[in-house]
Amino acid sequence: MSETKVAALQLPFTDCVDDNIDAVSALVREAAGKGAQIILPPELFEGHYFCRTQDEGHFARALPAGEHPVVLAMQRLARELGVYIPTSFFESDGHHHYNSLAMIDDEGALMGVYRKSHIPDGPGYSEKFYFRPGNTGFKVWKTKYGTLGVGICWDQWYPEAARAMMLMGADILLYPTAIGTEPHDPGLDTSRLWRRAMIGHAVSNVVPVVAANRIGTEGDQRFYGHSFIADERGDMLAEFGAEETGALVATVDIVQAKKHRAAFGFFRDRRPELYGRLTQDI
Repeated sequence: MSETKVAALQLPFTDCVDDNIDAVSALVREAAGKGAQIILPPELFEGHYFCRTQDEGHFARALPAGEHPVVLAMQRLARELGVYIPTSFFESDGHHHYNSLAMIDDEGALMGVYRKSHIPDGPGYSEKFYFRPGNTGFKVWKTKYGTLGVGICWDQWYPEAARAMMLMGADILLYPTAIGTEPHDPGLDTSRLWRRAMIGHAVSNVVPVVAANRIGTEGDQRFYGHSFIADERGDMLAEFGAEETGALVATVDIVQAKKHRAAFGFFRDRRPELYGRLTQDI
C-alpha cells in the first residue's frame, strides 16, 4: 500500500480517566470516519499532566499495559473500528515506572510497548521523579500501512532518535506529546522550536511526521497544541493552532517518500565510521 491516512488528535483533558477515555474515543471515531488508519492521541491522556509537580500519590496511577484502563479501552476501540492506535500510558513494572506507549493494531492486539528513552527534568516537567529511562531501546512496528516509529515527547527533540528509527525501517514517525508554557520563563515560547525540531526530522530523514499535543490550562501551565502532520518535505499537510479540539487527518504516501529519500542520498552518503563521538559521553 502506498497511501496511508494518518490522524493526530488534539484536545484538553480533565483529571478523570473515564472522561478522558470518552473524549479521546469520540475523536478516534471522528478520525476513523474520515478514513484514518493510524490514529495518534497525545501523551499521557489518562489525566492532567501530573509531572508538573512531585507528588508520590501519583504513582498509584501507574499500571501494567495489560491492566491499564486507557490501553484496554483503546484496544476495544481499535478492534471495533479496524484502526491502529499508538497509546501513551503510565506504566508500572514491579517497582519500576515508565512513560510508555502501547502499539495497538487494527484487531485490538498489543503489538508491543515502547518506554520513553529521554526523560526531562525541569520546572513544570519533573519527569525524572516519576519515570525511569526506557529500557526497550527505540522500536518500530510493521503494519498494514507501513512501518511506524514512535518517540514520546522529549524524544522528539533528539535527531539521533529519529535517525535510529529510520535505520530500523520506519516509514512514518509519530510523536505523542504534552508540552506547553515554561513556568520558569513566561517569555519562552517553545512551540515554534518544538515544531521546527520535528520538521527537521522530516526533512533530514525524508519521512512524514505526525505530532499530537494537548491543549488547555492545568495549574500554572497552558498546553499549546499546534499538533500537525507534515510530509517528507517538511511541508504541513494539516495543522491546528493553540486552541482547536479535533482530529487532524491527512494522507501520506510512503512509496513516494521512499523514492524521494533515495534521491536525496542522505542514507547513501552517511559516514558511520566518523560518528563514534556520538556514542561517547560529553
